[in-house]
Amino acid sequence: MTHQEIRQKFLDYFSSHDHTVVASSSLVPSSIDESVLLTTAGMQQFKPYLMGEADALEAFGNIRLASIQKCFRTSDVEEVGDESHHTFFEMLGNFSVGDYFKDVAIPLAWNFLTQELKLDPKRMFVSIFAGEPGIPKDKEATEIWKREVPGIEIREQGREDNFWGPPGGKTGPCGPCSEIYYVLDSGKEIELWNLVFMEYLKDEEGNFTKLKQQNIDTGMGLERLVLILQKKDNVFETDLFSPLLETLHQLTHLVEHKNDLKPEQLRSLRIIADHVRGGVFLVGDGVTPLNVGRGYVLRRVLRRAILHGRLLGIEGYFLLEPVRKVIEMYGEIYPELAAREKEIQAVIEEEEQKFSRSLSQGLKVMEKMGKKVDAFVLYDTYGFPLELTQELAKSQGLKIDEADFEKKLEEQKERARSAAKKREGEAEQIAPQHTAAHLLNAALRTVLGPQVHQAGQHLEVDKFRHDFTFDRKLDDADLKKIESLVNEKIRENLPVKRVVTTFEEAKKLGAEAQFSEKYAQVKEISLYHVGDDPKSAFSKELCGGPHVAHTSQLGRFEIIKEESAGSGVRRIYGRAVPFASET
Repeated sequence: MTHQEIRQKFLDYFSSHDHTVVASSSLVPSSIDESVLLTTAGMQQFKPYLMGEADALEAFGNIRLASIQKCFRTSDVEEVGDESHHTFFEMLGNFSVGDYFKDVAIPLAWNFLTQELKLDPKRMFVSIFAGEPGIPKDKEATEIWKREVPGIEIREQGREDNFWGPPGGKTGPCGPCSEIYYVLDSGKEIELWNLVFMEYLKDEEGNFTKLKQQNIDTGMGLERLVLILQKKDNVFETDLFSPLLETLHQLTHLVEHKNDLKPEQLRSLRIIADHVRGGVFLVGDGVTPLNVGRGYVLRRVLRRAILHGRLLGIEGYFLLEPVRKVIEMYGEIYPELAAREKEIQAVIEEEEQKFSRSLSQGLKVMEKMGKKVDAFVLYDTYGFPLELTQELAKSQGLKIDEADFEKKLEEQKERARSAAKKREGEAEQIAPQHTAAHLLNAALRTVLGPQVHQAGQHLEVDKFRHDFTFDRKLDDADLKKIESLVNEKIRENLPVKRVVTTFEEAKKLGAEAQFSEKYAQVKEISLYHVGDDPKSAFSKELCGGPHVAHTSQLGRFEIIKEESAGSGVRRIYGRAVPFASET
């Protein structure tokens, strides 16, 4: 059975059991859940419905839902290259929003595995939550399993194994779960399907209260299911990866030796395959390589793939061919990849060219360092992440002095903090430029669309630089509209106000926040809004200040220059010119 057929069987099965199939959401979480950097679980797009904050019936026409969700996790990126770890993966899931519970979810799952997929029941066992103080043992699940599958082995396990959630953070919906395990021919036991009985809400103090409704949230990794059904020893041998690895074998000229590769060669090939696949999906959902946030996740996996290409002896640029293969393999299943093929290729090609130059220079410098590799120099000068330098050093039998790296990194941060303190003394002087930058950001989103977000900023006394996400050069008409809109708000003499609020409340108000994952960890934050009412304000951003009191203090605003700041990122140089400063 191909991976395409397995997907379709899953969706058809749950459609026949009155579930509405919902398309995968983006790897970039929407405003529904900004507590995580990337989508890591199938339930994330359904979170407000599962918590009773929104109406699933109104949104989807049903309270029984099923999906195959794109997911991306980096918690074990260093393990990628073995037989089972991945960054990008797909999660099959069925969901009940206040409808059926354990007595329906358990037989639904078991029947799909044993009747639809014909898996051997003798190779499977299940686990249930053993209970802990404050949360009782899941006796109900035990009774249902015994009734549905007499004689099945049931293991009792604690919170670490059999209590799921909250996803991506410290608060949110969660509950005990029952997991279905499958025993491979090798004897290895793998977790196949996790059935979460979502009935609790965990608050910031760690207390558990009952949700407004009982929900079902299940997750089964497609990669593991394909491995079992295609009877392979590891996922990289399945048709989720084999065509891509065949392309890499040809590129590396290892095709004649693919059955007797050295362990380090096999590991490098798997890393490239996983990271290229994951990189394609990230770019397909609008992520661009940056040094922060999800942009850094993309940059890290692409640079790691490039490095392992070099370790395999590939000279020159090579990522485009495997990129095209990934899009060919998945473009029909995920049409956004085919629709954005040229853009995906352009973004990855630019990052490969940029880093390949730094890699060549860095490797020469590293060679001159001999046995004393200075990881900080490679990081600070050539953009080598510490883990990348560690991989290079390991391939040469060398070790990195991590303590020295951390010491130098902290010294650099201290210099930055000192510079920041110095800038604090200039706060009143830069306030007009800061407020103007907020107005510009709001004007960009008004004129170009809500997909525009700040990607960087630098303030000076007499001008500022503002980076923002956008995929094309702005024409003169765009620039004129943006500049005119900012000046219109200056002439309206709008008040600039600060309110102290929470991250959740700020999100509800529609506030902009660069690196919002940082703010999600702070209990109280400053929200600056331009206009009397934060709900209807022209500009509202999470920010530490400083700002002017009224927009008229800016005098007038002008755009100095607009240019590219990297793939998918544009840059505007602008300035507020207070009337008193004009000559």
